[in-house]
Amino acid sequence: MVNPQPQPINARDLQCWLADDRPSPLLVDVREASELAIAPFPADVLHLPLSASSAWLPTLPEAFKVDQPVVVLCHAGVRSHHFGLWLLGQRWELEVWNLEGGIDAWSVQVDPSVPRY
Repeated sequence: MVNPQPQPINARDLQCWLADDRPSPLLVDVREASELAIAPFPADVLHLPLSASSAWLPTLPEAFKVDQPVVVLCHAGVRSHHFGLWLLGQRWELEVWNLEGGIDAWSVQVDPSVPRY
C-alpha cells in the first residue's frame, strides 16, 4: 500500500481558495514563534511549532475536524510536508494540503508585503 502524501497547493491557488466561496481550510503553521514574528501568514492560523510538539501533541486531535481540509505551511514547505505526512499517518481521515514553497513562496507569488527571510 502506498503511503498517503499531502496534496501540494501553490501560493496563488491557496490565495484563490481563501478568497472564494468554498469553506476555508484550517491553516496550520509549524514555524517557530520567531519566524512568525518576522513573517506572519496574513490569515488566522493554528500555530503548532514543531519544537514545542510535547506541549500541543496531547490535545492535537481536538484541533481538527474531519470535514475541514487542512493546509500546512512553514518557511519553504519542507517541515510542513513532513508534518502533513505525519498527520496523514495518524489515520484521522483528514484532507491534508501542503503549501509548496511555504511562506517564502507566498511572499514572492502573492503578497510581497510579507517579509522574506
